[in-house]
Amino acid sequence: MEAAGGGGAAAAAGGIALHDFSGRLGEQRVHFHAMRLRDSLFLWVGAAPALASLAVAMCSPRDSIPVAASLLGDPSDTASACLARRLASKTKKQIFVSYNLQNTDSNFTLLIENRIKEEMMAFPEKF
Repeated sequence: MEAAGGGGAAAAAGGIALHDFSGRLGEQRVHFHAMRLRDSLFLWVGAAPALASLAVAMCSPRDSIPVAASLLGDPSDTASACLARRLASKTKKQIFVSYNLQNTDSNFTLLIENRIKEEMMAFPEKF
């Protein structure tokens, strides 16, 4: 698993922090791009450059489960929204997720989520 990141002084000042990492999950090489904004996080997950879907999720004071909405792509593809909802619950931030992998099997998406959480633990300043 590889990690590379940028952001430096901008991240320290509360600006945008960028962080790229990748890993082999099962038989597939998966790339991740995280962009931490002031009060939110944009996360791209994929194997090739594409932006086929985009969802957003955020915590609500009226509900214990974060609310999520699909912004781009097929609304019946819930992989981006589900991942955004789980990450919003963990981080308490507004989360934008673009999940661009053909494999939406629940076991595989759990591997994706765990890889993201590992990276969050290793580089909390990037998230």
